[in-house]
Amino acid sequence: MEKSPDLLANFLSPMSGSDEPGISEIEKVMRAFEAHESEEKGFLRDYRAILEDCKNPMAAFLLNLIITDEERHQAVVHSMVATIKGGLTWTHPADAIRGISELGEEESTELLRLTEKFIKEEKKGIKEYKKLIKTTGDYYQGLFVLLIKTMIYDSEKHVMILEFLRAKLACPPQEFER
Repeated sequence: MEKSPDLLANFLSPMSGSDEPGISEIEKVMRAFEAHESEEKGFLRDYRAILEDCKNPMAAFLLNLIITDEERHQAVVHSMVATIKGGLTWTHPADAIRGISELGEEESTELLRLTEKFIKEEKKGIKEYKKLIKTTGDYYQGLFVLLIKTMIYDSEKHVMILEFLRAKLACPPQEFER
């Protein structure tokens, strides 16, 4: 696993005790994720509090979009923490991310086929959204352009995830399982 030393140092720097002797790098990373998971809970609480007092429908709509993303972020980080903990303790927590090696050959082949289909559909959707940006520029004070751009960003993220999945489905499990 390649990583930038600066990126890891920046990621770990806010964590207290990250220079503790006897603490492995993976434990430091797990602690950093745990700290981030705690921060995400605080962000969600703060966003919900703002939303509760919000009277403007547009602002409430946008805050709800952020809350949905923060909920997803919290779930992702929680799964990452569970996966690391499971690896450190040789257990398989229910909320840990399991490997693709558990798929049967038929299921793997079908998932690969669907992955290819979804990559094409996501890319097609991105092109269509980009066309819509041109025609909706001044709609609702630019709100539609903002929303379309976020959907493009999400679709690009989906393509990135699907391409990762495709690569993992195409290679033998021992090459990528930790």
